[in-house]
Amino acid sequence: MLSLSVFVIDDEESQRNILEDFLTDLGCEVQTFAEGKKCIETLQDEYADVVITDYKMPGMNGIEALQKVKDINPKVQVIIVTAYGTIENAVKAMQEGAWDYITKPIEMDELEIKLDRIQEHNTLLEENERLKNEVDALSLDTDIIYRSSEMEEIINLVGRISKRESSVLIQGETGTGKELVAKTIHNLSNREDGPFVPVNCAAIPENLFESELFGYEKGAFTGADSRKKGRFELANNGTLFLDEVGEIPENFQVKLLRVLQEREFQRLGGSKTIKADVRILSATNRPLKQLVEEDEFRSDLYFRLNVIPIDIPPLRDRKEDIPVLVDHFIDKYTEKNNRRIEGISSGALDILMKYDFPGNVRELENIIERAVSLSRESLITPDSLLIGGKTENPGKNLKEKVANYEKNLIRKALEENNNVQTDAAEDLGISVTTLNYKVKKYFGDE
Repeated sequence: MLSLSVFVIDDEESQRNILEDFLTDLGCEVQTFAEGKKCIETLQDEYADVVITDYKMPGMNGIEALQKVKDINPKVQVIIVTAYGTIENAVKAMQEGAWDYITKPIEMDELEIKLDRIQEHNTLLEENERLKNEVDALSLDTDIIYRSSEMEEIINLVGRISKRESSVLIQGETGTGKELVAKTIHNLSNREDGPFVPVNCAAIPENLFESELFGYEKGAFTGADSRKKGRFELANNGTLFLDEVGEIPENFQVKLLRVLQEREFQRLGGSKTIKADVRILSATNRPLKQLVEEDEFRSDLYFRLNVIPIDIPPLRDRKEDIPVLVDHFIDKYTEKNNRRIEGISSGALDILMKYDFPGNVRELENIIERAVSLSRESLITPDSLLIGGKTENPGKNLKEKVANYEKNLIRKALEENNNVQTDAAEDLGISVTTLNYKVKKYFGDE
């Protein structure tokens, strides 16, 4: 059963009555209007989850009604009813921010599926808001956005270990957010008022490791015109984050181990012993244990760094996090780029949910940043997504891109369901009749 408040605009009384009876049977609260003007006036004072409006009506047409609805409340979802012969009007409606469109004669099972997805979308938004409020209520100073149980366990672990002084090794694929976890540990620690000093070990030439981490005295080597503090000294009373620690050259590993054991060092070219009150957090996307077994990484250094291990799962293994991360990045880049993007369409979100994200959260952020910049609509649609350097919907114009995207989805659904149209139609959320029509339309000559 649905629990939506639905406004219906249609100048044909018989159509209004049919929709009212059907929607009421589904559990919706329904109000019907013979013209858009009256509906808009009512919407000023009353809330609706959904407005279903015919496109062609005397006075205010469907596009004009859509625009006024969105001006009043952008969260109200609008479904446009149009005829097959005016499909370009539906495309225009999607550009203006409509949730979806449906063609005449209306197939009620198709309409029910569209409404069910709106209810799921609204439920997800409400749950995201609740989760955000719960996170805000915690004392955790974290920018980590999540909803999966896997990340919740990591956040709980971070909360438990932050006040300790033990070394932490954060492992995970590139782009999973290892530095963000390290910053969270620092921010929750007793060292939060001290410096957080990150070091990208992969970016330091092998012959410069000692001078970069320990510093050097004036005249220590050609070009050393003055004394320079190293990263250990800069991190005193704070946290030193060794990112990509697996890239530390073997000849420097023993020196690093000695500093971690003795908590003191000397600048290159100097004789003064400097105390290092530093907590060590490190991260790697390489299998350090395997490197130890292959004698590419010192076992004693590995055990010194790996007192407390944290393993961050890749995004493909915690897809529950994708919707909340998408919302977060949309908000971030909408504000940064001064755009008016209200969210993401169900079709675009579906593409992201099915994508494996080899670049993990960082790749998702880049995709959303591009989509916010490229989108010509108030919602991010499949056409705005660039994944793997290619558009998901090739075509010369919007109509062709929408058609190609729909064709690709249908082909994929048929392939995944061994060409059983009943199962493919269910996956696509359309009736078998609609699928059969579209198969003939797109693949009739193949």
